[in-house]
Amino acid sequence: MKRRGWFGWVSLGARLLLGGVMLVAGALKVSDPETAAQAVRAYELLPAALVQPVGWGLPFLEIAIGLLLVVGFGVRASAAAAGVFMIVFIVAVSSAWARGLSIDCGCFGGGGEVAPGQTKYLQEILRDAGLLVLAGWLWLYPASKFAVVAESQGPQGATAS
Repeated sequence: MKRRGWFGWVSLGARLLLGGVMLVAGALKVSDPETAAQAVRAYELLPAALVQPVGWGLPFLEIAIGLLLVVGFGVRASAAAAGVFMIVFIVAVSSAWARGLSIDCGCFGGGGEVAPGQTKYLQEILRDAGLLVLAGWLWLYPASKFAVVAESQGPQGATAS
C-alpha cells in the first residue's frame, strides 16, 4: 500500500518539532552543568554518585538526538531514543508529583525546589506525552521531506512519496 504524500510532510513537522525541543532543552542546560545536576538531584531518584554524571551528560545526549532529528539522519533510531527520554521524563515528573515534591522539572534549564504552588506537573506530563506521540509517529513513519538520509520504508513496508 502506497502512503499518502502528506505523510512525508507530517514526518518533517514531527522531526523538526521533536528535534527542536530536544536541541533547545539540551542547549539551555549544557552551559550550566551544575544547575543541570541540581535539577537531577531534586528528583531524589538516583544515587548521589550518579547525579553529577547524569546532570552533565544528559544535555549532550539531548543535543545529539535533536541534531540527528533536525537534519534527518537516523530518524527511526533518534525518534526511539527521544521516545525513551520522554518516557523517563514522564515517569520522573509523575514520581515527583506522587511523592509530593515541589520542584521545577529542569527540562529547559534551571530546576530544583520551588514553592508548592509553583509546580506545573500536569503541563509537563502532557507536553512530554505529546512529544512521545511525535516520537512514535517518527518511529513508524521515519521517511520525511528534506531529510539528509532518506528512510523509505516503515514497518509495514510501504514507501513514502
